[in-house]
Amino acid sequence: MSEQKLAAEVRTEFGKGFARRARMAGQIPAVIYGHGAEPIHITLPAKATTLAVRTANALLSLDINGEGHLALVKDIQRDPIKQIIEHIDLLTVRQGETVTVDVPVHLSGETAPGTVHNLELTVVSLEAEATHLPTAVEVDIEGRGAGEHIHGSDLVLPKGSVLLTDADALVVNISEAIEEAAEGEEGAAVAGAPAEAASAE
Repeated sequence: MSEQKLAAEVRTEFGKGFARRARMAGQIPAVIYGHGAEPIHITLPAKATTLAVRTANALLSLDINGEGHLALVKDIQRDPIKQIIEHIDLLTVRQGETVTVDVPVHLSGETAPGTVHNLELTVVSLEAEATHLPTAVEVDIEGRGAGEHIHGSDLVLPKGSVLLTDADALVVNISEAIEEAAEGEEGAAVAGAPAEAASAE
């Protein structure tokens, strides 16, 4: 994943009042921490930042008063109603450094006819190089049959990544869809019984 370049400004004001004024001015309050350094409180341009953090574990290349900082998005606080970004926590990283991230699991393909799949783990934890973070772990379920299971150890990981999630953890479970259909037919029969009785009267 390539880093997104953004211009940031150091801020000296804090609190809800400042945060509200910053958002009205098209800015998002944020803080950078890590490597034992003092946290850096900044504001980021709202529109560009919102676009930049659409993917999980976005890597930002920040220009702060002419000084470059690489930072990984660790937490995004949003308004529960409007869903606008209220605050961002950033972790400073260095080229070549490895970090721990949660990466979403994406499924591709269709299982065999008459089967259904259940995604048991929507994210897995990986250790990866900070400037080459994967955006997802792809799992191909094309043609897989009932009774098949995909565990952590079966995942094809992006290059340079190490699985931290338990290797025995169940990621995808594939089962027959017949029982579900049979239950639906049985339910329909039961629902139809009173109507038949009523018509007989």
